[in-house]
Amino acid sequence: MVWRLISVKNRLRAGRQKTFSGFIASCLICLLPGTGSAEANPPEFAQCTVRLADTARQRGVKENTLGTVIPGLRHIDRVIELDRRQPEFTSTFSEYFSRRVTDTRVERGRQMYRQHRELLKEITRQTGIPGHYLVAFWGLETNYGGYKGKMPVLDALATLACDKRRSKFFTEQFMAALQLMETNGFSQQQLQGSWAGALGHVQFMPSVYLKYARDADGDNRADLWNSIEDALFSAATFLKAIGWQSGSRWGREVVLPETFDFGKPGLEKPKALREWAALGIKDAHGRQLPALEMPARLLIPAGHEGPVFLVYRNFNVIMGWNRSEFYALSVGHLADRIAGAGKLLGKLPANDFRLSRDLVLTLQTRLTEQGYLQGKPDGIFGPVSRSALRAFQQARGLVPDGYVDREVLEQMQIN
Repeated sequence: MVWRLISVKNRLRAGRQKTFSGFIASCLICLLPGTGSAEANPPEFAQCTVRLADTARQRGVKENTLGTVIPGLRHIDRVIELDRRQPEFTSTFSEYFSRRVTDTRVERGRQMYRQHRELLKEITRQTGIPGHYLVAFWGLETNYGGYKGKMPVLDALATLACDKRRSKFFTEQFMAALQLMETNGFSQQQLQGSWAGALGHVQFMPSVYLKYARDADGDNRADLWNSIEDALFSAATFLKAIGWQSGSRWGREVVLPETFDFGKPGLEKPKALREWAALGIKDAHGRQLPALEMPARLLIPAGHEGPVFLVYRNFNVIMGWNRSEFYALSVGHLADRIAGAGKLLGKLPANDFRLSRDLVLTLQTRLTEQGYLQGKPDGIFGPVSRSALRAFQQARGLVPDGYVDREVLEQMQIN
């Protein structure tokens, strides 16, 4: 079904034309020699692209499409480098959050919300997704369309599909990008985006673009690069499809009682909001939490001295967009700020440790050697690693908050 928001079409058409001109200029820059590609492809990459062509052929991709795309694919070393140091998994929460939820981004988000108020109201009416959340996603993904990425997406996806780490996922994305060319009429040059293959104002992966992109401006084409209407309506369509609960928020900042037991078993598991209230947790302003059955999960992203959050089901929906708790916290708080809320009341640590991949591998190795962590170290400090660290901290008499600080490094004899 094609969604149409004709009532706001004319007011935004001029802005789209200007954006389209900028997009074409970006594409021309990307086509200049030496941008976005290595000088020579590794032999194994050439062999892999043959396999990709065979898979595409089996999926029904046309021979003339393959003849246009496959011979010109280029391995991009920079893509592999960026994949190995994604900020969601290598930054501390303080660093990640402070760079993304800035006063400038909040003010710009409020301006964009006011500018597109009628469009956002109509989207909310049809999908149930509040406009301030859509603007927050837009702000986090491309700084409100300010930077949509200039990487040749087919090259980037082929590079990642031919890398062992997530080959299956990116092979599917490569196939979806070929389908976009055929079904939506996009040229190879138009498919410009992020190093991971994300596209347009809201950075949809190709498979998500195929399934959830919508034409909202009535031009019979879902164009997420040049149409703000299409992009925001598509974002709402996706969030609704993956389970957004209308009338519920993402979560909230809270404060813990001074006597809070960080070593309490099952602390990382969801509990009813009334159960957290019974443990003495209050909202960030010290007010009593509502005694509801709504499930909530406690997050302590910057240690027991930093801000603490209870997150609800819509937080998990945000993570359906990006599997990072730091990202989801940033989207949720930015949405609150755009809607008029104030800054975090908890203080972000000023001198915490940047979690480089090497440091995380060392931490995981030590936790594995001491029996707190199972499996092979992967360099990503996620919920499983934090749970293992909590067990280590409790055994050593430290506050078991799952946070890497100087005491943890000293106890593990990591310099």
